[in-house]
Amino acid sequence: MNSSSDSIYDDGVPATYDELLGATIQRLEDLKSRGVRHIPVSSETLRQLALPPKPAQIPVARPQAEKPGPSIPAPIAEQRALLPLPGEAAPDSKPALDPAEKAAAFAALRERAMVCVKCKHLASSRKNVVFGVGNIDAELMFVGEAPGADEDTQGEPFVGRAGELLTKIIQAMGLQRSDVYIANILKCRPDTPGETSGNRKPTPDEMATCIPWLHEQIDLIRPKVLVALGATAVEGLLGKTVGIMKLRGHWQTYRGTPLMPTFHPAYLLRNQAMSEKRKVWEDILAVMEKLGMPVSDKQRKYFLKGSS
Repeated sequence: MNSSSDSIYDDGVPATYDELLGATIQRLEDLKSRGVRHIPVSSETLRQLALPPKPAQIPVARPQAEKPGPSIPAPIAEQRALLPLPGEAAPDSKPALDPAEKAAAFAALRERAMVCVKCKHLASSRKNVVFGVGNIDAELMFVGEAPGADEDTQGEPFVGRAGELLTKIIQAMGLQRSDVYIANILKCRPDTPGETSGNRKPTPDEMATCIPWLHEQIDLIRPKVLVALGATAVEGLLGKTVGIMKLRGHWQTYRGTPLMPTFHPAYLLRNQAMSEKRKVWEDILAVMEKLGMPVSDKQRKYFLKGSS
């Protein structure tokens, strides 16, 4: 076999092509081992990748006798993403990163997310990217819908009235916000053209575009339990559009991780009936038990009639 850079293997693929492909795969595997799960690619790059190779790039092979042709890799844009689909089991062969590597990978992820402009209409109207907040080693992670006006202003999730209520729920568990991690399906506030207040539900396209950031957060944090706050969070994580009234209180699974759907705190602000508060608290009690947390008799009686 000729070892020169312009030599041709028996299958007709130039050595430089194989070397480039091998180096690319090695680079991707290296990034994957360090916790990277998403690599931004411009639309122009994807367009170029989808084009057929120019004749001069891959010389025509010399005729071979009864030998199958080479297997040409599909364009990167058409290959399956590194992340499993919602609901699939996450790979368990990948070792956990050490604390320094994990912190570095999380910081790099945050840096990339903070300059994301994939949804141009949201990027142009936002004040801040609301990445997430809390302990990256948390056993418990809360996932909400999208930032509201207060969150967009402060750049932190759940800081408005609904956020205050979520903080009270976390404290009732015997924890602090700094003990858990809190994020949203969307990192930008859904725009409300022509309106000075109010929020709107993210569109399916917005959710599909933004959800890889959340997938990567979960992959790095590796929580033992997820809590999906509201129907949009459930839809984003699991792809299920079943009403939250039917799903809440029933354990689901996000790629091997137990997930508890419950009402969004904003719902409890609109409906402050003791019975509705009790439903959410029963979901939280189930989460505490799943995590092996101690539950006092007083905690078990919260929001029950006749209890103080």
